[in-house]
Amino acid sequence: MQIQEFDYVVIGGGAGGCVVASRLSEDPRVSVCLLEAGGPDTSALIHAPLGFAATAALGIHNWNYHTVPQPGLNGRRGFQPRGKVLGGSSSINAMVYTRGNRLDYDHWAAQGNPGWRFEDVLPLFKRSENNECFGGDDYRGTGGPLNVSYLRSPSVINKAFLDACAEQGVPKTKDYNGASQFGCAPAQVTQKNGERWSAAKAYITPHRARPNLSVITQAHTRRIVLQGKRAVGAEFLKTGQTQQVRARREVILSAGAFGSPQLLMLSGIGPAAHLQQHGIPVVHDLPGVGQNLHDHVTTVLIYRTPRKDATFGLSLSGLVAIVRGIFEWRNKRTGIITSNVAESQAFLFADKNEPSPDIQLALCTGIVDDHTRKNHLGHGYTLHVTLLRPRSRGTVTLQSANAKDAPLIDPQFLSDPRDMATLIKGTQIGHDIMQSKHFAPYRGKMLYPLQRDDPAQIEQFLRDHSDTEYHPCGTCKMGPGNDPMAVVDPTLRVRGVENLRVVDASIMPQLVSGNTNAPTIMIAEKAADLIRATAV
Repeated sequence: MQIQEFDYVVIGGGAGGCVVASRLSEDPRVSVCLLEAGGPDTSALIHAPLGFAATAALGIHNWNYHTVPQPGLNGRRGFQPRGKVLGGSSSINAMVYTRGNRLDYDHWAAQGNPGWRFEDVLPLFKRSENNECFGGDDYRGTGGPLNVSYLRSPSVINKAFLDACAEQGVPKTKDYNGASQFGCAPAQVTQKNGERWSAAKAYITPHRARPNLSVITQAHTRRIVLQGKRAVGAEFLKTGQTQQVRARREVILSAGAFGSPQLLMLSGIGPAAHLQQHGIPVVHDLPGVGQNLHDHVTTVLIYRTPRKDATFGLSLSGLVAIVRGIFEWRNKRTGIITSNVAESQAFLFADKNEPSPDIQLALCTGIVDDHTRKNHLGHGYTLHVTLLRPRSRGTVTLQSANAKDAPLIDPQFLSDPRDMATLIKGTQIGHDIMQSKHFAPYRGKMLYPLQRDDPAQIEQFLRDHSDTEYHPCGTCKMGPGNDPMAVVDPTLRVRGVENLRVVDASIMPQLVSGNTNAPTIMIAEKAADLIRATAV
């Protein structure tokens, strides 16, 4: 068996893995190996922003996970696309840059995680960012590797949405990532010069020539190599051959909210009874592994439109526009190919007693039905209505002891009745916004009609049409020593195992009130500091 040795081995080339591998390799005295199960991020479907719309429907660069049947979704199996490519989900997402609410991080700290208050993590957000929207200020950073900008060629329909939000009491705001999250604004996106700016593009691509950074793609990790309760490396499959890399200092697990708990359990770290059920020798009984799964659940209000100039559509004119757009993008990096589809955002209150916004709206400039997997002739637009702080909790467990088998994903969507109550209110607000006079020039019939004042009908609608907003987290929860379900401590070390940390969204004790790409990058920035501070 071929074995290479490095100071640090990072498992998973998503946002967390790219950032921590890049930051650690800034020190020329240490060597870093980054393992990614998918391929390199060379596809035009990655770098051309609109290309992401095809990746979910076609299953490209994607793990193509599904949940187990969800009672809260009328028995449907939810779709869970996750990035299987260098950059991970940051290479296939809708590029929306949101940090969540400052109270999210203060709550993490209040749960017994010192160093994670908003004032602690704000400098990390700023360090990671090169903000073209506002430049640098008290909240925003410049000079960092992650480029944040506005869309180059947004649709005219965004003005209707922002005006309609303001009419319904959701004010226009300068920066929902700044002093106040409440309000509506054009989307801030991880793009640069009309191209996607993924974690790989920001943190890995500029540094591939570093002699101390080794990036191995198409490397499907099977297990963490342990000596007793000490992590010493990783075993992976590449081109059908089993290989190992060894870590002199630490193994860093960044395989995401599904992959990280799966690999811990495959390596003998997790709930003892569950491991024994699959014939896996128990190295360390850690009951919280795979627990506390939660995710943003979202629904879609879809409208047809007679207008063909403001939205994407399945039509001859729509096809012509795409073809023209491809040439424009190739020549100028402008036009419709630079769209992230979710072009405007709003953060608002369904429950006025909540301390921060509990609903996120995203206006999408096309028909987004079942993750774009259901096609409809003609043009349209969609409003995503997303529950920001779900109370429902689920699990990630093993299907088998084979690393090639997908884990069993059970978010238990809408199992807590409070989630349904909030999402009904949020859907009613979203409906009111979409029915505003400002949408009159665009509005056709709803694809799935909604009875605004009939909560029972809305509940049925939500169970029929809701699913993930692609933000799973919590399955390797961070917490203090007196929390029996904590998997990692506040320095992200796996409890009871030496030289092993988890660095991705799975460590979030509670989901942030917004998209998770920017927070995951922040977590990895912090992890790099923590690792360097304890390096021997």
